[in-house]
Amino acid sequence: MATKRRGVVLVSGGLDSATVLAIAKDAGFELYALSFDYQQRHRTELKAAAAIAESLGATAHRVIRLDPSIFAGSALTDSIDVPKSRSEQQMSSGIPVTYVPARNTVFLAHALGWAEVIGAFDIFIGVNAVDYSGYPDCRPEFIATFERLANLATKTGVEGAGYKIHAPLIDMTKADIIRRATSLGVDLSLTHSCYDPLPDGRACGRCDSCQLRLHGFREAGLTDPVKYAD
Repeated sequence: MATKRRGVVLVSGGLDSATVLAIAKDAGFELYALSFDYQQRHRTELKAAAAIAESLGATAHRVIRLDPSIFAGSALTDSIDVPKSRSEQQMSSGIPVTYVPARNTVFLAHALGWAEVIGAFDIFIGVNAVDYSGYPDCRPEFIATFERLANLATKTGVEGAGYKIHAPLIDMTKADIIRRATSLGVDLSLTHSCYDPLPDGRACGRCDSCQLRLHGFREAGLTDPVKYAD
């Protein structure tokens, strides 16, 4: 029996990363899930990440703790209000205050290090340039550039094995992502997308992430299984 290729998958606990983990599994990869605890406002997502990794049969799931001060200045990490009830036009104009400084660069750098240690040549990330076009580290240009960096800055890359950064959701709508997740049997009730959850863990229903998620479910003709405040 052939040995499966190993894939490091960034898993936040949200809808997108759960779908990417399922895509990697469907492609035949042995799953190594990686999450981060940086004292984010919505860190209840880490429980979701653990549940998703287990449900999809990840070989390993690591949670790396980062100093939250390196991510200061974001509504997800600092004492800044999370925007609520914004229009589609407002959500698509400019870089939102929920942007976390250089987050995906930091996350991918850790994923690259772990990949080199375990002999994986494939890294998966759930960035999306359609619904999250305001975030500079969710663009195709960023993914392509980081892949070049990975192959320039590592022993494995220099020796010719080569790394591939997979961003399978990059040009998909939220409805398309939900349909794909459903077709792959992802238990979406385990996922958490809210930026500002209530103390009991329920999603607020009004932040940008909740609105995009709910809109996606409506477009897909499906019912969101998670609990909302309203």
